[in-house]
Amino acid sequence: MKIEEERSLGDEEMHARLDEAYEELFNLRFRLATRQLVNHREIPKVKKRIARMKTFLRERELGIR
Repeated sequence: MKIEEERSLGDEEMHARLDEAYEELFNLRFRLATRQLVNHREIPKVKKRIARMKTFLRERELGIR
């Protein structure tokens, strides 16, 4: 999903996607611990997506954008 598309999401949908991303990160870490994860670069990508969504929510909270 493009950054502008993510930024245009509503608060409810943004929180839902954030919860999904946290769940995905948990599953990736679990698969890493059990040595079932093939591509270990997925973990930083999910962490970056979480950080981006939290930044968008904080911008809205502060009224920056």
